[in-house]
Amino acid sequence: MMTVQPDSVLRHRPFVLFWLARLSVTFGYQMLVVAVGWQLYALTGDPFDLGLVGLIQFIPAMLLFLVVGQMTDRYDRRVILIACQMIEAIAAATLFASVLTGAISRDVILGTAFILGVARAFELTVMQIVVPSLVPLPLVPRAVAGSATANQTATIAGPALGGFLYAAGPAAVYGSCLALFATAVLLTLMIHIERAAQAREPLTLSAFFAGFAFIRRNPVIFGVISLDLFAVLLGGVTALLPVFARDVFAAGPWGLGLLRAAPAVGALGMALALTRWPIERNAGKVIFAVVAAFGLSTIVFALSSTLVVALAALVVLGASDMVSVVLRMTLVQLGTPDDVRGRVTAVNGLFIGTSNQLGEFRAGAMASWIGAVPAVLIGGIGTLVIVVLWAGLFPALWRADRLEGKP
Repeated sequence: MMTVQPDSVLRHRPFVLFWLARLSVTFGYQMLVVAVGWQLYALTGDPFDLGLVGLIQFIPAMLLFLVVGQMTDRYDRRVILIACQMIEAIAAATLFASVLTGAISRDVILGTAFILGVARAFELTVMQIVVPSLVPLPLVPRAVAGSATANQTATIAGPALGGFLYAAGPAAVYGSCLALFATAVLLTLMIHIERAAQAREPLTLSAFFAGFAFIRRNPVIFGVISLDLFAVLLGGVTALLPVFARDVFAAGPWGLGLLRAAPAVGALGMALALTRWPIERNAGKVIFAVVAAFGLSTIVFALSSTLVVALAALVVLGASDMVSVVLRMTLVQLGTPDDVRGRVTAVNGLFIGTSNQLGEFRAGAMASWIGAVPAVLIGGIGTLVIVVLWAGLFPALWRADRLEGKP
């Protein structure tokens, strides 16, 4: 997939193990999401419930983000990551057993989504902040992009395989997810993090809110995080893909798998390109450009009359989103001292959770009110409005040039 060169991240064994673990856990999560979405919509036929899954996963992130930041700055991050993967395995096992015993229901699915939300609240933060500990600092931008390739590879193959496996029954999907989460646990157990966390500071109120304080003092980081929040909050389409697959394009679970995989196809291609050719100049202007492309591709998807056009729009959406993700994560990780990186990343994770999970709830609620197509169309237009507003509100982000964050 990537050529090994003298400065390649692939020469660092901890990063390779982390890459494989992230591949496994994301593969399992994406398969689980497809199966849960299709099964829940089949049970209730209400798009509001699809949005409710996103809201339920967001609630733990909102309630626990201060705890997440403190724990990831004060305790062994590898142990926290393993615990998250074990919780995800328990969630998959719960769904697997419920299907086999005939106990599956709307409440079981929503309850499992909450459990997954708790695990993901910690896991997403840890997966970001461990990257600088796995490779030398000059390789961090490449490692961020390389880590994203694992995420996007799984996001491509996971939904597609999950959709096809669903033809054999949801138990086949949930059982496979359980095995993948267990594999991630074993791989993470073998990781040795070279740079240990710094000594713990006293647990005070100011320490709890250090992440907010740091972000508030840095207009570039504040700007890039908030831009992503509002863009995805308005322009996200993931929650409504089951509706488009079944009601708009008249496709089965395989169609849903393709729709969920399409953004990851574009994202993976872009992540591989960024691993080889990282963005070195005009980072701020590039961020605004790709967020605008995200909004435009959302509009095209909403107006698509065929599955092929919709898939193409989602590929562009995923590619543009990947550039934004890599630039944002690199700015945050390189520009934040390690002793507060967990708390800053936890706040960033809260913003991401707000944009993703709360955005899914927004999409589901609007679709239930005015229909899926108008809901997505309005979101895409709103994203373009946000780009224009943020260019004026955060001139420092617009002028940001090189990715040379210095804590």
